[in-house]
Order: sequence, then C-alpha cells, then structure tokens
Amino acid sequence: MYRLADYFVVVGYDQEKERSGTSQGKIIQRFPEKDWDDCPFTQGLDLFCQPAGWSLSTQRQQPTFFVSVLTDIDGNRHYCACLTFHETVSMTSSKPDDEDTDDNAPIRQSLMFAPKTIALVSKLSYFETFRNCLGLIYTVHIEHMQFQLETLIGNILGCIQVPPPGRLTKSQLRGGPQVRFSIGAGDRQALQPALSTTIPVTGVAVAMLFQQLGINIALSLFSAAVTDHKILFHSQSYSRLIEASHAIVSLMYPLKYSYVYIPLLPAALSEVLNTPTPFIAGVHSSLKTEISELLDVIIVDLDGSSIYIPECVTIPTIPEPIYSRTTQALTMILNPDLLTSDYAFTPPPAKTSSLPVQDKEIRAVFLRMFAELFTGYRSCLTLIRIHPEPFITFHKANFLGHRAMVEDDFLTRVLDGMGFGTFVAERGPPFRICDTFDEVYATYPETLKEERNGPDKMPIHISNLAQQLYINENPNAQPYVQKIPKPTEGAYSRVHLPPFPIIDWVHIQEIIDEGVAKKSVKSKFSSNKPHPSRIVPMGPHITTVADKMHILNNNARRLEVLRNCVNFIFENKISDARKIFPAVLRALKSKVARLSLTAELAYHIQTNRAMLEHQQFDLVVRLLNCALQNDSSMDENGVAAAILPLATSFCRKLCTGIIQFAYTCVQEHAVWANQQFWEATFYQDVQKQIRSLYAPQYEEHLYTEKELNAPASPKEATERGGSRKSSSPLGSRKRSMSSATYLKPKEISALEIAAEQLRVWPNLTKAEQQEMINNEESTVYSQAIHYANRMVYLRVPLDTNRGLLNALNVEAESTSNSNITNSIAESDSIGAESGFDEQEVSEIGSAVVRFVARFVDRVCTESGVTAEHIRALHQMIPGVVAMHIETLEAVHRESKRLPPIQKPKILSPTLLPGEEIVMEGLRVYLLPDGREDGTGGNMGGPALIPAEGAIFITTYRIAFKGTPCDPLACEQTVIRCFPVATLTKEKKLNAQYLSHIDQWLQDILQLRSCTFQLIKIGFDEEVGPENVDTFRKLLHKIRNPVSVLSTFAFTGYQLSQPTPLQKHKEKHASLKGFAKKTLMRTARKAGIKTKSSTATRKHKYILPTPPTARRSGASSDSELDRPSSGVFDDELISLVDESEIAAFIASDPRNLEKLAERPGYRDYQRLGLGTLNFANSTKLKSEEFRISSVNASYSVSRSYPALISVPQSVTDDSIRKFARSHRQHRFPVISWRHSKTKALLLRASGFHSKGMMGMFKTHHNTPTGSTAGEITSTSVEQEKYFHAIVAATPLGNHPSPSKSFSDSMTSIDSLMLSTDTLTTLPETPSMARKNPIARAVSSLRNSGGKVRSMGRIGSYKDSKRQLVTGSLEVGVRLSMKSNGSIEHPEFVDSSVQQGLNKAALYVLGEKTQVKNIKADSFPKCEFIPVEFSEVRHVKASFKKLMRACVPSGPLSDPEHGFLTLVQESEWLPQLQNIMQLSGAVVDLLDLQGSSVMICLEDGWDISTQIVSVAEICLDPFYRTIKGFQALIEREWLSFGHRFTHRSNQTAANQASGFAPVFLQFLDVVHQIHSQFPLSFEFNEYFLRFLAYHYVSNRFRTFMLDNECERMEAGWLLDEKTKTSKIDGAVGGETGFTLRTPTTGPTVWDYIEKYHRRSPIFCNFHYVPFEGENVLRPNANISNLNIWQYYISENLAYGPSFDLEIVAKEIKQEEEQELIDGPAQTGKRRLINACYDSVRRKEPDTFTWSMQEINRLQGELEHLPQKWRMLWDGLEHAKTETLQRHMSISTKQSRHHGRTIHKRSTIEILIRGRMAGEAAKTFGQAHRFEKFDYTTPTYCDHCNHLLWGLVKQGIRCTDCGYNCHENCAPAVPKNCAKLRSVLESRPSSVSLSQSAASEPSTPVADISTIQASREMYSQFSTTSRTAEHRTHEGYLLKRGALLKGWKQRWFVLDSMKHQLRWYDSVEDSSCKGFIDLSEVSNVALVRNVQGVPKKTDDNAFFEMKTVRRMYTFCGANAESAQEWIEKINGCIQ
Repeated sequence: MYRLADYFVVVGYDQEKERSGTSQGKIIQRFPEKDWDDCPFTQGLDLFCQPAGWSLSTQRQQPTFFVSVLTDIDGNRHYCACLTFHETVSMTSSKPDDEDTDDNAPIRQSLMFAPKTIALVSKLSYFETFRNCLGLIYTVHIEHMQFQLETLIGNILGCIQVPPPGRLTKSQLRGGPQVRFSIGAGDRQALQPALSTTIPVTGVAVAMLFQQLGINIALSLFSAAVTDHKILFHSQSYSRLIEASHAIVSLMYPLKYSYVYIPLLPAALSEVLNTPTPFIAGVHSSLKTEISELLDVIIVDLDGSSIYIPECVTIPTIPEPIYSRTTQALTMILNPDLLTSDYAFTPPPAKTSSLPVQDKEIRAVFLRMFAELFTGYRSCLTLIRIHPEPFITFHKANFLGHRAMVEDDFLTRVLDGMGFGTFVAERGPPFRICDTFDEVYATYPETLKEERNGPDKMPIHISNLAQQLYINENPNAQPYVQKIPKPTEGAYSRVHLPPFPIIDWVHIQEIIDEGVAKKSVKSKFSSNKPHPSRIVPMGPHITTVADKMHILNNNARRLEVLRNCVNFIFENKISDARKIFPAVLRALKSKVARLSLTAELAYHIQTNRAMLEHQQFDLVVRLLNCALQNDSSMDENGVAAAILPLATSFCRKLCTGIIQFAYTCVQEHAVWANQQFWEATFYQDVQKQIRSLYAPQYEEHLYTEKELNAPASPKEATERGGSRKSSSPLGSRKRSMSSATYLKPKEISALEIAAEQLRVWPNLTKAEQQEMINNEESTVYSQAIHYANRMVYLRVPLDTNRGLLNALNVEAESTSNSNITNSIAESDSIGAESGFDEQEVSEIGSAVVRFVARFVDRVCTESGVTAEHIRALHQMIPGVVAMHIETLEAVHRESKRLPPIQKPKILSPTLLPGEEIVMEGLRVYLLPDGREDGTGGNMGGPALIPAEGAIFITTYRIAFKGTPCDPLACEQTVIRCFPVATLTKEKKLNAQYLSHIDQWLQDILQLRSCTFQLIKIGFDEEVGPENVDTFRKLLHKIRNPVSVLSTFAFTGYQLSQPTPLQKHKEKHASLKGFAKKTLMRTARKAGIKTKSSTATRKHKYILPTPPTARRSGASSDSELDRPSSGVFDDELISLVDESEIAAFIASDPRNLEKLAERPGYRDYQRLGLGTLNFANSTKLKSEEFRISSVNASYSVSRSYPALISVPQSVTDDSIRKFARSHRQHRFPVISWRHSKTKALLLRASGFHSKGMMGMFKTHHNTPTGSTAGEITSTSVEQEKYFHAIVAATPLGNHPSPSKSFSDSMTSIDSLMLSTDTLTTLPETPSMARKNPIARAVSSLRNSGGKVRSMGRIGSYKDSKRQLVTGSLEVGVRLSMKSNGSIEHPEFVDSSVQQGLNKAALYVLGEKTQVKNIKADSFPKCEFIPVEFSEVRHVKASFKKLMRACVPSGPLSDPEHGFLTLVQESEWLPQLQNIMQLSGAVVDLLDLQGSSVMICLEDGWDISTQIVSVAEICLDPFYRTIKGFQALIEREWLSFGHRFTHRSNQTAANQASGFAPVFLQFLDVVHQIHSQFPLSFEFNEYFLRFLAYHYVSNRFRTFMLDNECERMEAGWLLDEKTKTSKIDGAVGGETGFTLRTPTTGPTVWDYIEKYHRRSPIFCNFHYVPFEGENVLRPNANISNLNIWQYYISENLAYGPSFDLEIVAKEIKQEEEQELIDGPAQTGKRRLINACYDSVRRKEPDTFTWSMQEINRLQGELEHLPQKWRMLWDGLEHAKTETLQRHMSISTKQSRHHGRTIHKRSTIEILIRGRMAGEAAKTFGQAHRFEKFDYTTPTYCDHCNHLLWGLVKQGIRCTDCGYNCHENCAPAVPKNCAKLRSVLESRPSSVSLSQSAASEPSTPVADISTIQASREMYSQFSTTSRTAEHRTHEGYLLKRGALLKGWKQRWFVLDSMKHQLRWYDSVEDSSCKGFIDLSEVSNVALVRNVQGVPKKTDDNAFFEMKTVRRMYTFCGANAESAQEWIEKINGCIQ
C-alpha cells in the first residue's frame, strides 16, 4: 500500500523579485517539512506550478488545475497536481519617480492579482482524485466551511493509503478492489485501481488525441515515438498537453517509454529541448516562436491539428501489411461511414461508440499491431542464467532474418530502442504474471487466420479486446456515487476574498504521525490475493512465420545438387564435384541452401572425416567462403554461427606435425569483426549448455530421445553403418517422417526448463540453490574460454605481417555491425618475437587481445561470472594469442610450399601481321562490369563472365583471352580487346571477392576505351605487385607515344623513317649544314632577326590568340595554345618550313598534278569548281571558278589544303589579304556547288574583329604608317570576295531590292513560298490554315507574346520604310567593275511588285562575331547567328554516353536506367543540332538557291560536320564508297580537322581530352542511313569500321592535324609502293597483294582490298538514282536511335573490325573441327548476341546466296567468280510505270516530310535573326567617357589590352562597356541602357535603387534593367524564356587568370540550382555557371585588392565552392547583401 500523496505544497508569487509584473514562485509552506525516507522532496517545484512563468494579472482569473510530471535522479516519476487561483495584492512602485518607465510593462494599478498554487506531490497517478482533494481544500477556504484545513491536509498525507497503479511489484500484483474514503470535509470519495498494474489507464486520452490529429498524423506521431525521435507538443491548454503525452506513451504498451518525459516543460527550462537524447515534451503555445528554430524536433500543434517534421528527420513507416491493416481498423472505428459511402444502397448509420469505449478500441488496434509485429519473439529469447535471477537476451539478427525484415528500418529501430530492452527484461522470464498482451500474443496467429477467412470477424475481435481493456479500468459495473462539495458559481470573483491562510504545520504533523502509526488499513487488504505466477505461453515459433513448404519445394532441386556435390567431395570424386560446382555456388545464394550446406558438412564431421586431402580441403573452403559471402555481417540466418564449429574442425595436413585448419581460409569476412555476432552466438551456445545441464532431470525427454536414437530395425542399423544416403540430414527426411511418427520427441525448450526451475526454486534448500548457481557460473565460464579461443582463431590472420593494418582498422570499429573485411593489405614486416609475455605480443596480437577482452568483459559481466574468473580470462588471452601467432607462422610457411592449383593454360591471342607482344600474358580474371550481357543473369545465356585467362599488351592492342570460370561454359573462348591508342582512362579499384574461385582479388584495374569497350580485370595472386606496376607503366608508354611515327601504323610494318622533303637539295647534306639550319630556326623562334637569304622568302603570319574571356564559347577550346600533332615532336625537330615546301613543290611541276590526283581534289572538276589542268591557263580564265595554288606552300593558312577553289575574279594577292580577317587564316573556300541551282557551299572559320588587324603591326615588314591602309585593304578585299561569291550565285544576279527587303524575314517568307515545294499542292481556301510551315512560323512568332516583334524586324510589309544602306565609299567600291566604271545601284519602288526576294548568301556564324559585322557592307548577304555544341560539351557528353553504354558497375538506382543515362548525356540532342543545321543548309541551297557560308569556331570541327552532312544529303555521289572517301579526304583531311589532337594520339596531346567530333559525324550518317537505307552504297558496318579505325592508329589515314603536316611527313606525294604477301589473306585470291606504302598503310587501300574480295561493306538494298536525290532526314529525338556500335560486342573473336584476326580465328576453329571430327549438329542453333557474330552466324539472304555459289563452284572445281561480277550480272526486275492522278491527301502526305524539314530551317533562321536583330534594331547608343584602367582589362570590341597611361580607353557609363577610342565608331549600338520601371509595374525580383544617382559607377544598377528586359523579351526565342529566374542583374566578377574584373549579367536559377553568367542581358548563350550544390559559403568581404575605381567598398562578396573562390562586386552594399540573401536562400 502507498500513501495517496507524499507532499502538500503552497507556492506563491515572490514579490521581492518582482520586475515589471513578472517574478518567480516561492514555496510558502510544504507538508511534511521533513522528507520521507522513500520519497525525497523534489526541488524546483515552483517552476512546474506555473510553466509559462509567474506574472501578475489585472483581473481575477478562474482557478485552474493541471498535473505536471517530475522525474527524480533515479528515473522515477512524480506527479505534481496543481490548483492555481489568484489573490489580491497591493502594489507599490519600486522605481524612483524620475526614472523612465518601460513601455512594454503592464499598466500598474493599485490592486493586482497574483497567482497562488496549492499542489499535491505523489508517486501515484490518480489525477481525478487529486483534483477532488485540492478542490475540496479550495472550497473549504473560499466558502469559509467549518472544517480545518490542517485536518484535510493531514488526512490526505497520512491517513489514506491506496494500491499503486501501473507498477509491477512482487508485493502487490493486482490493483485491488475499490477504495472508499473521506478527507474530513463532508465528502465521500471512491478510488478504483486497475485490475492489472501493467496496463496503462487512459480514460479518454487516446480517443481525444485521434480526434485532434486524425489517423495519419497520429500514426506518424506514434512511429516517431516508438523509434526514439524527439517530439514536442504545444497547446494553449496544459491539460491537453498532459493527455496527449500520456496517450502517445500509452499507445506504446507493451513497451515502456524510457527517455526524457516532460509533458509540461517550464519556459525557464526550454534549453532542455537541445538535448541530444530523445524526449516527449510539451510547452505552452506562447513559446511557439522560441521552438521554431529546433532542427531535429518534431513539433505537434494540438490546437491546429498539424505536425511539423524537419527535413533532417525521417520517420520510418510501419511495415506492410501491418500498416494497412491498422489503418483499416482505425478507419472502421473513427470513421465507419467512409467504408460504406460508395455502396449503392446506403446502410443505416453505424452506431458510434462512446468516447471511453472508442478509446479502448483504438488501444486494442495498437495492441494487436504489437502482437503481430513481435510474432515469434519468444522463440528468439536466449536464456543465459536461471539462478539466482533469470538473465535473458534477445537474438535480434535471428528474429529479423526469419521475419525477412533485415532491411526494415521501423522494426530495426524498435528492437534497438531502450523500450524493447526493458520489454525483454520484464517479459522475457518464462515464469511470471501474465497480462492481456501475453494472451493476445499467444492467440493472435489463430485470430488473424480467422479474420482472413472471415473479414467481418475483425470488428468483433477488436470489440472483445476493447471490452477487456475497459473492464481493466472499470471493474465495477455499478459506479459509486461520490459526494464532492464545490464552491458556488462565481465565488472566485468576489470582491473580498481572504488570502489563503498559513497552515499549522504542527497539527498536520500530528495527524500524519497518527495515521502512519495505525495499521488498520492493511488488514482490509490482507485478503486480497495477488495474481499467481504461471508459465508464459510461447506463442507461435519464429520458423512458422514463413511458408516453409513453399521454400522447400522451390529449393528441392538445388538441395539435391548440393548434397551430391558434398558427397562427391568426401568420396574424393573431385572431377564430378567440379562439374556441378558452379551450380552449387549459384544455389548458395539461397539461405536454405546455405543452412543445408552446414548441416551436410556437420554430418561428415560426425563420421570422423574432418581430415581432408588438399583438393577436398580447397573445395570445402570455397563452399564455406561462398556461403559466408552471400550472407551479411549480422548473420541473420545463422550461417556463420553454423560454420564456426566447421571451420575449427576441417583441416589438412601440410607436413609432419603441421595441420592447417579451415578457419585460416575463411577470415576474409566482415561477420568475424562484428561484436554483436560473437555475443549472440555465445549466448546461443550457453543456452544449449544450460539446457543440457537440466535436461536429464526430465525422464520424458530422455525416453523420447533414446527412442529416437535407437534403430527402428536391423535394416536401418545396417544402413546407418553403411550407405550415407539414408542417414544424411537431407537423405533421411522420408525415413524420419515414416519411422519416427509415433516417437516424435517432445523436446523441452530452455525457457520451459527455466520456468520449471523458477517454480521449484523457493522449495530448494540453500545448499541446493548454491550448487545450481555454481554449476551455471561454471558453464558460462567454460564457454567463455572456448569462445575466446575461437575468436583468436578467426581474428588472427594467417599472414600476420600482411594483415596488420587491416586488423587494426577492423578492431577500431568492431563494436558495430561493420562491413569491413579482413582483406590482405601490404605492410612492413614486424620482427617481434613470439612468446607468452603480453609486452612481446605484436601489434596485431595486441589488437586481437583488446577485441577479445572487450567481448569477455561484456558477456561475463552480464552473465554473472565471478570477478576472479574474469581476471583469469584476461590473463589467459595474451598467452593464447601469442601461441596461436607462433603456430600460424609455421602453417603459413608450409602453405606457401604447396604445389599451386592447376589453372587453365594461358591462351595466346591471334596477332595481326607485324603485331608483336610487348608484355607476356599476366594471369587475370575478367570481371563483370555493369553490362548484363554474358553474365548469365537476367539476359539469360551461359555465364561467360567472369572468365579466367591472361591479359596481353601488344604493339597494337590490349587483349584478354581466356575461358569462363563456369565449367559449363568453359569450352568457349572469351576475347575482349581494344587498340591501345583508344585507351581513355585507367583506374585502380578496391579489392573484390570472386566467389567462383574463392579468392580475394587485391589488384583490380579498369581500362576504358573510346571504342565503347571496358576491360575490368583482377590479377591473380601469382601476379606480384611489381608485375602490375610494370604492366601499367608499359601500357601508358605505348598509349602515349612521342610522335605518330611511333604508333602501330608505322612500327607494325617495320618500315624505315620517312624520307625528308629536302632530298632534292643537298644544302644540308653535311653536319655543318644541319647545325646551321638548326641555329637559324632557333634564332627565329627566339625573336632574333636573321638576314634573309632571298627577297622572295615567305613569312609566317601568326595571329596571336585573343584573350579567352572575350572570345566566344566555341573559340574557348581553341588549339592555338595546344601542342601540335607534330610528326617530329620533342626530339624530332622538323627541318621543313613553308619556304622549303614551296621550293620543293616548285622543283617539280608535276608535284601539284600528283597532289591534284587525290580523290578530294578530283572532285572539284566533277562539281565544276575549276579545272586541275594548270598548264592550260587560257581555259582556266574562261571558267567561272578556278583551282588556286595560293596556299601551295601553306603560307596563307597552315591548316588549309594546298589547292582550293575560288571564284575566277579573286586574285591570290586578294586572298592573302582578306585571309587575315578569319581565325587561323581559314578564309571562305568553296566546297560544293549545287548542280541545279548553282548555289555554292563555302566553309571558313569565325571572323576576327576589325580591331584585331592592329596586331599585324608587329608581325609584318610594312612601312611606318601603313597599318591603317592595310586594315582598309583587308576590309575592301573581304567585301570584294563576298561580292564575288554573290555574283557567282545565280540568285545574286537579280536586281538588288531595297534594304527593307534584303533581311532574313523576306528570305524566310520566300523559303516558305518556294515554288519548288508548294506549287504542286492543291489550291484550297484552307491551305493557309493547314500548312505546317505557316503554323510553325506563326507559333514561333506568337510564342512568348512576340507577335508585334516580327513586324519590326524588317518584314516585307515595311516596304515604304527605307533604311540607311551604309557608307557611300564602301558602296562605290563594291559597285566598281573591272573596267573602272561605277555602276550605281538602282532602288526602284516597283521591286515590291516583283515578288518575294531571296538573299544570295547566308552566313551561319557565331553570335559574338556576327553582331559586330556591318551588314550594310555586304549586300544580298544575311548573317545568321546559330547555336551549336562546343567541343567541351561534346567531350562531356561523350563521357556520359560511355558510362551509359558501358557502365563500370551495376546501376544502384533502378530509376536511372540505360535510357535515362543516355538522355542525361545529351548526345542525341547534339546529333539533332547537327542534323538541323545541315538541314537548313540543304534547304537554302536546294529550295531557295542561295549560297551558304559556314563560319563557326576555328572551322575544323562543327563546320566540318555541318558541311559534310549537308553534302551527303545533297549529292548522291557521296553516298557511294568512292564518294564517301572523297568527301572525307577533302572536308576532313585536307581542310585540317585535328585528328591527332582530338584523338590524343601522342603524349603531347593527352591533356586536351578525347573529343569524338568525327565519331559524331559518323553517328549522324548512321542516323540518315537508318532513315534512308536504299540511298547508300555502303552498309552500316562500313560506318562502324571507320568509327573503330579512325582512333585505332592502325592506319595512317586519320593521323596528323592537317595536309601540311602530312606533306612534311612525305605521305601525299610518295607514290613508290612495295608489294608484299599479306599473312592475313586467308582464303582469299591467289597472289593478291596489298599496296603497302613505305609511310604506312591507308584505310582506303584496306577497304578497297576487302571490298573486291567480299561484300562485307556492300549495302545490297542500295538503289542508285539518276539525277538529283536530296535527302531530308527527320531530326526529331524520337526518330534517332542509339547506334549499335556503342552497345554491341563480340566475345568470341573480339571486335570484328580487324578482319585478319577474325579470319584466323575462324580458320583455327575449322581446323579444330576437322581434327575432332564432324559433330552431330542439327538445323537449330543457339546464337548469343554478345558472344557470336550474328552477322556471320545468320547472314542475310544475299550474303548466304553468294557463299553458297562459292561453295558450289569449289565443289564443281570451277574458278571462283568475283562477287561483284555476280551481283552486277543480276537482272533487275522490270517494273511498269503507272501514271495516275494523286489525291489531295496523297500529295499532302508526300510533302509532309519536306515541310517538317523546312520548318526546322525556318526556326533556325528566325531564331538567329531575332537574337541578332534585337540588339541592333532596338539597341541604344553607348555613353562613353574616358577611363583610366589600373587593372588588366580587355577591349570588348577588339579584345586588345586596356591598361595604364599608355593604352587608355573609354567606358560606357550605362552598361560598363570597355573599348579603345578608335574602336568606338565600330561598336554596335546595343547598350543595355537602364531605365527604372519600378513605378510602372512591380518587379518579380528585389531590385536595388541606391546606385541610380551615381551615373559614373562602372556597375550597372540592376533596379532599372526591367525596361530593357521587357523590350528584349519580345525577340528572345531561345530557351532562356523558359528559365526560372530567382534573381538577376549585373555584377563585376574577378577573373581566375589575371585577376581582372569583368562585368557580366548574372542569373540565379533556383530550379536548376545554378548561378549562370552572360556577356550582357541580351546574350542568350551562357558563358559559364556555378553549381550551387558545390557552394559552401557566401559572405561579404572587405579590403579587396585591385578593385575598380568608384566602387563601394561594402559591395564586395565572396562565394566559396569546392573548386575555387569567386569574388563579385555589386552596384552597392544593398545590392551585394541582396545577392547574398538570395544565394543563401537557394543553397539552404
């Protein structure tokens, strides 16, 4: 029995500490004044009496009641019931009259009301009784009743004793009957304890919580509480806080909340909320703002019915199907109408339960949920000790493993919580009092089964359980009528109320003493018998949770194979065991198979067969390792625990006296480093020992066990002694089921034994009890010694020297479930001697000692082992470790002497002629990567990978050749190789375990090739680290040759060095001449002027590289600063310069003719672009075009060909002049001419600004003062050249219209109305609406509200508006004819009536260069800026594409599959961009008849792609093999695509990175080929072949960077050839020879050879068309596909592009088949796509037919006939041409493709012109002022330097544009003039206005940019209109190179999480971006060095990223602060 209350306390307002109406509480009186011995008084009680604080009130408040919960130092809860009322106090001012008053203080009145609290403190939770008692005391006081307060208080504290609720004790095990009492105030009260003290009493608290929060929030709150999260309630009601906290804790029953529990937290103790431990607390809503900053606290608003879960908090959800079943039950209780709302016939409304009943129903649902969640928990309890007190642990891993919930976060957290630990400690003992949960747990499986059969039974079961809970709280059916006097209504508000009196403590103490002395109350309860203890029902076993029968049926075949394999091993049938060994390894992925394996092996140990032969030992160890590898470190299935005795039993004899056990070979697993595993396994074995200690006492168990072990018959006894089949754990299953049915053992569990022992324990004598205690202690102690040895065995590695570092690392984290494995790592050897002294133990020994000692301390302390035994264990462990280390030294030494296991023979790779092996094969394993092909997984097929073989390095390839590790596929050969030159990345990976060979591979390399191949190899243990290092070094050496002459194309044929070009001159024949020449070249390079030997020496014009920051995006990857490809790089110095090349060519007039015979040059004559006959000059002058040799010495442009096509009127001198205006001097050259429209296709590099011409002053020997004239001459010659191109275009000869008609809008409309397209369409009134082209332009015009803008960019409707057409001087120059007369242009108004006009020449260029060109100087020309992918984007996209097509590992995220990764690579959009630009060129040339000039980047990447694709679409000749060769020879090789640089062919080019520009072109051709398969003579394999060999370095064709370098190498004019028999010519023609030049083979000769021999490159579907056949491919992403070249491979022979290798491999197979004899093969064959060559195994009809013809000719002994002759001899089917009238729909469908194609062209033209015209038409002039630059700054126009007093410049005061004074007239009028528009409309971004008053500031004010943005937005058609712009404006940014400041337009995008910058607000091309995910800090910075003038010192801020530090400057301090806030808002 307990006191009703322990203390009565009166707490009042402390007026002495009063300050502004607030103060503290103070304890006025407390009774008793002396603490109870069993319950000390809790300090700080005054804080909990007023949690919100003690404050005065101006009005009298009603009395309030609430209960606070206090927790003492021992964790016991005390309940403080508080009744608070207000008393009148007289206030006097405590401040002097002259002191200022606080404005926030309350109004001071003469009378104020102070709170006073009377409180009862008790350990019991009878809240309602406390309310009644305190209410009676207050009533007696306020109503002046004739009762003494001392009597009432004394009775409460000393005379009333009640049973305790909610506490489980041995003395009081039930709540007891109803207690009736009176405190002496005329009252009658009753107190009803609950029947069960373990079940919480809730009343209606749980139902109220669900009404306030709802089902979902309440379930989330419950999950958070039970998984140990921090929960904080807040409400305006203290009672609500108490009830909610109590409800959530009560829902956790049968768990108990063991953390901080403060339902009412005082405001003064709010710092408690920062504790790192979980808690459940409640605060008043007035503190809402103070708790909002808590980061990891879940905040619940009870008044608002909401919950706030921080982002850093993740609440695990209840596992399914428990969650769904719980939600359904709660919905049925709280909202029953929801389940019937959809019924057709609405049932009558369900009867709602009362709130108390509803409360119990909700609790019943949660009680059932815990019963289902903990199903089988009792079978996972491990008994350690029975006497003197039971000690039980819980096997968590076993429970989670059987429940298949290892990965379930919710259940794992519940089991790891303190609540579950208390649950096991209290409910684990098998003999105790049982309550409702035990009953529900025992019967729940049957209940759940009934509910599955009848769903309508669930409400009945819930109602029955709720009734039990209700009866537990209310056992009396007839409630007792209480009498509680209460004060009259409004009594608290009386005017004159007496203060609460001072209580006489003497009187109270006397009453307390008198009550304690009386014992009469105890007799009243003496007859109350406690609940008897009983054996706790076990409930369902954990093994019954899963459907075992289903698992056995699925694994029956696997288990049979496993049993056979084990039998083969122990019967020493090793060959038979190896055959089925891979199947066993796959079967061991199942936990049933792993457990069965341990059972099988354990049986053989019992038969004394543990000593094994070497091969047996190896196979058994492999099985054990595989079983451990497939299990986790938790050992949830018990596999490691079962292997533990096996590892210490199986052994082999190494030599006399030395035996190696299996545990030395299974140490490489994380489970042995897991302390929890060792503890759980130890406890399991201790339980077995404890059970065996008491089991003999039970005769029934002994009898059953004897009967089971006895043989059922003599026959069975014979079988046991003989055959294994009938007695193995798997083989005797049928016998056990039949013979032991009536003798089934009644095995008594350890818990049942413990229950019986606990039952009889009180009846035993002290001696018997002590004997049992000693026996159990000895059992645990002996088991601890055994496990200490086991841990030493498995923790000390076999090689202690190599395992040192790993052991230390594992030991550091061994207390957790770590995944660290004991992988062997290299370390220095330790020379410590072995011994038994702890100080002499090595470091690894010390680590093991600490690991074992921790284990011993924990398990022995918990198990009750005596201190002496624990001390003895600690003294024993170092000696055991030292002895074991000494033993292992001998074992390790002898194990190294064992003969190596027989491994497959290393297969040598097939080599090409001239290919040599550089490094002999190293034994490796080919490991699987991210590709599923060949692994035998989901894709099916044999398991070809992993494979065992060798890796070779040859002069040409990296090759792996071996056989699969799977014996079922071991007869097949696996080859994976790629050329060494294609290696892009070599990466070393971490150690990996390969289960097929039971070996940890320490050295793993991953080799990635740009041919979309990946070789992932792990070196065998026999390969030392030095060999691996040698392999890597040699690989890099061959991959990075010094020059291209060191590649396989030259070294593979053992050829001599190329002959120098100066062989015709004997000038440097001697050493003296060589030295002189070298010194002269060195002097020229150093800048020393040398005397010119001849007056006609050519000079190199080297254009310095402009500043990178001021160049366009495409030129940012310029190669001017890159190392050249260089045939003579480094040591090999080139002795040939331009003058020598010119002299060499001039020495022999036939040299140019030889050069002109190349396919690329011969094509000029076919196109009519000039005659190659240089002797007939008269004929040349009569032609419209000519072949110029102005670049024959490569002096004009080193990267251009020697012969170029130009108009006849253009002279060579003119070319030399205007070539300077283009980058790299790559001036416009004619590449192709349309045969019908005569339009020209030209190519060039990007333009240089005119200001760049000033740089020639220092590079030309010109007279002083001639610079201006030179610049003028360059401009004039450039304009003349454009005029000549326009004149050569038939469209340009038409009369010139006015300027208003010469813009692109007119041209676009003319393209739309091209008669070539639309005249055949029917004329219907609705065609304008149905025309897709019109819809395209209309949609583009109307997008973004830009309808009006189209009319403002020079539409043909503005015919009456005439613009100024440029300067007269330029016009006169352009109009001058050859005879000197001037032709004035005629501008007539009648031109409007002549129809729509077309521009004669379109120039596609970069925006940054096109915008600076004065279009008035180039009539009939249109400059269109276009968007394209820069080289850096191509590089990044290619890397992502390779990772998608050839992943290095399995995809971790299933959502990011192959297609998603391809999409993220943006490879297809880049192909689409190339096809769209090429399509625009095709339409302009073919439909409109306009010439097109491509002027992009340096002219050798994207320009080459566009020109080549356009020519393929336009000219059918280029779709033939010869034509395609001519195209590549001219456009790619002659025009200087940098193959060596882009492909990283030499060491000097490795830093640039691989750029697949040519591969991208081939992919585009492949896309066109797939859409038009009848239009190409070559097939798709031809494109694959080129894609492979352009990077393979096997042929010289794709080497060096331009024609000049190839001329220096002597490749172009050397026609001397030698013929040699090709070794690879297998089965070919007799006597066939290949032209092998002395300078290396070419790919075209190779293709020609094999094309003559076989149709390997032929497209049999090719239909040659006569005349024009223009292709217009569809460029939509949906029409593009992934090239099979990227994702296909051939493991049988390797890549099929080295045809000689494939032929040799096939010949070897055929020879082997002849040797083995004909195999019985049927018609059906299995073809593996990743292994076999489908093209060879299943040829198409044409190839198969030709093969059959050749076979038949051979059988008939006929001479084989060429395939081409056969093919050409076939007669084409005759078809009759039918002419019929086509319908309208047919016509429209035929033109649909062309219409869609033209729509793309129109969009490109509109988008380009809009982007360019927006700044020109509507731009505003700059306001320039002189400015002195103190830091390095560049001119924004010419990119020259602006710095210091010598070079002054001017700056725009509005936008900060910088330029020279001389450049100002040429600057376009595109100033982003800033006008404030804040008055006109609100802005979407916060803008600054403070800098508006400072017009001289160099930073633009971002507050006034909206007007320009509105104007610009009308014309912007780029993707920027769809961007999400959080903030934008101008900022100054410091550069990274020279630390110069540049003004940029910055855009903060919160959607893409980027901060991008542009050159200006009009710029649509992003110049760079900062990924905000990499930003770590953004803050203001002071004292920045080198800042621009007139900037605010407070406007600078820095942004720190993981890469670098960025510094910015805003317009002012406010602007900078605003940027900081915006950026921080995005990164948080």
